[in-house]
Parts: sequence; structure tokens; C-alpha cells
Amino acid sequence: MADINTLEKGLVVTAFWEARPGEVDALVGIIGKFLPQAQAEPGVLAFQIHQSLEDPTKFFFYEVFRDEAAFAEHGQAPHFKSLILEQAVPRLAKRERMQHKFVRAT
Repeated sequence: MADINTLEKGLVVTAFWEARPGEVDALVGIIGKFLPQAQAEPGVLAFQIHQSLEDPTKFFFYEVFRDEAAFAEHGQAPHFKSLILEQAVPRLAKRERMQHKFVRAT
């Protein structure tokens, strides 16, 4: 896992998912298959997925990529296309993604 100095140079992506009714267990299974593959991508500095304790239908993704090219490669990975686009997205009621940069101390 990368240290904070390495992470600060990366592109941060967050995603928020909300499962359709009855789809939580299926999504947890898909995420369980997807996560180790995403974490092993060469351009991934950090990749974590969290499920809400208050509302189990909601998921939060925190991802740090080496750069924009690594993020683009992630979107073309076979496991992303198969598990996320083909299997997970149809089970979602809502999906939001945002890109961020680190705020550096002065």
C-alpha cells in the first residue's frame, strides 16, 4: 500500500452506490470478487469499498490512482467491464462518481 506522500500525487475518485431493493446481497458478492482485482491493478495506489452501517443499501468507494491514465486503464479492465458495468450497475438505483485532488498544506 502506498504511503501518504505517494497518495497525494494521485487522482482520487469517490463513488456512491445505492442498491435497488433486494439487490444488496448480489452487490456484496460482486464487490467481493471485484475488489482484489481492482486493488492489484498497477496504477492503483489505494482502493477501498465500504458499506453503510446505517443503510446497508449504500456503498462508498474510495480510490486513488497514479494519474488520469491509470484511471482510464481501470475503466477498460476486463474485471471492471464484466463485474461493474455488466453485473453491478443494473442492480443500482443510484450511482455517483467524482474526481478529486489532494489539498496540500502550505
